[in-house]
Amino acid sequence: MITALGGGVGAAKFLEGLSAVIGSEPLNAVVNTGDDVTLHGLRVSPDVDTVIYRLSGHVDRQRGWGLEEDTFRCLSALSRLGGETWFNIGDSDFATHIFRTHLRAGGVTATETASKIAAAFGLPGNIKVLPMTDDDVETWIETPEGEMHFQEYLVKKRMRPEVLGVVLKNIENAAPTPAVLDAIRGARGIIICPSNPIISIGPILGLGRVRDAIMESGARKIAISPLIGDAPLKGPADRLMKGLGLRVTSVQVAELYRDFLDVMIIDTRDAHEADEIKNLGIEPLVTDILMPVPERAAALARAVTALL
Repeated sequence: MITALGGGVGAAKFLEGLSAVIGSEPLNAVVNTGDDVTLHGLRVSPDVDTVIYRLSGHVDRQRGWGLEEDTFRCLSALSRLGGETWFNIGDSDFATHIFRTHLRAGGVTATETASKIAAAFGLPGNIKVLPMTDDDVETWIETPEGEMHFQEYLVKKRMRPEVLGVVLKNIENAAPTPAVLDAIRGARGIIICPSNPIISIGPILGLGRVRDAIMESGARKIAISPLIGDAPLKGPADRLMKGLGLRVTSVQVAELYRDFLDVMIIDTRDAHEADEIKNLGIEPLVTDILMPVPERAAALARAVTALL
């Protein structure tokens, strides 16, 4: 059994490649829910849905998120009525959020809901998509314009405001699910996907007992840098890291995981950082980590699984 932690498009791409190379071996994807947000009265879970859509073959590959061949008539109608439309939700995607919100109102947990959605989209039986917690956690960004939800910062404000801090609301009261802890403790390999270390991996590791469970596990622990040429391909990892006083380097990412990490995989363009990573007591592996097509994601997954 392999357990991977992540969130966002980078994680979804890697998980698609990983699922293609491990055959029928069980794969647990522990997914960030700090990006979750309530819009139009509906609970939206972007990272969980992106992983499910991609692993089931229904993702819009051009955008990297949402559903293939989706339409946006509902959003257009909302715009006509004066509703907020800065967060692009397609018509079929709306159905997922309506379904989630309906189940949530009936007391169904996020874990059970994700399982139902995954089954509806035909996700292979050996793959489980596990929300990091059944409790509500939201990532908020502190900026000179005030505190705002991460989705507002990312989508509505287009990452323009300066980042002064990151707040994980309710993280102190949230707990990892038993399924998440079992997935970590029972894994032969634990992989940190190429995801934003602050707002995708950070919330997962910020849950009580998760970091300890990883440290106590006898599994091989491998992380893939989300940076190439010391910059993210997409998203605000550099802005968030700078805002928190961190260096925007793969070495810095390795330092964030230093207490449990065995291997750090970095891109060939960052080969000059390998010695510094080695000095941290972490084994570096230099390879091509860019995943423009599924075949490249599978190649990266083969390099990772070879280390297990």
